[in-house]
Amino acid sequence: MSLVKHKVVQLAVPDKPQPERSCSEPASSLKNADAAGRRQAAREIAQFPDAAVTLVSHLKCERNAAVREVILTTLVRLNDRSAVSGLADCLRSEDAALRNEVIGTFKRLGDEVVPVLRSLLADPDPDVRIFVVNILDSELHPEVESWLIDVIERDTHVNVCATAVDLLCEVGTEAAIDPLVRLKARFQFEPYIQFAADLALKRIREV
Repeated sequence: MSLVKHKVVQLAVPDKPQPERSCSEPASSLKNADAAGRRQAAREIAQFPDAAVTLVSHLKCERNAAVREVILTTLVRLNDRSAVSGLADCLRSEDAALRNEVIGTFKRLGDEVVPVLRSLLADPDPDVRIFVVNILDSELHPEVESWLIDVIERDTHVNVCATAVDLLCEVGTEAAIDPLVRLKARFQFEPYIQFAADLALKRIREV
């Protein structure tokens, strides 16, 4: 009599739930002595809540350019209000290299950045206002010309107005003609304003 082999039925064992990783893990890795470890942490942290706040906080003290580049790229990917607000705050940094990197990053952001830039055009610090006009240099928002006109109509700082006129020379239309004439009258003893406004007016009238 032959023996009948019984099949062994294996019951499926449910996978053990994976423990949730804490944002504190990559955040602590951002303090790693090894720059490669900090770059990896800057990439990984994007999946966690409040990642932008942590990244901006570290950005302000990070001295390695390659690590800063990864942090900024991650902030562009996040592109949320915390990321945009944090980058705006970096425009006040004493670190000129960081400011320039942040200006370049702003130019890569989408519509989320528009209301922040608009509010920064009224910032008490004229340097911040100049940085914002430089950012608008590549901003294709349809209201850019009206923003620049508003700057040359109300801003009292000659360098802010000069920066705005330089951009109006590229994007200005007939709507900018009267404001430019008024700007010349307001800064009649500023040679550069006279030169730049005349150049802008000539270009607009020739178009």
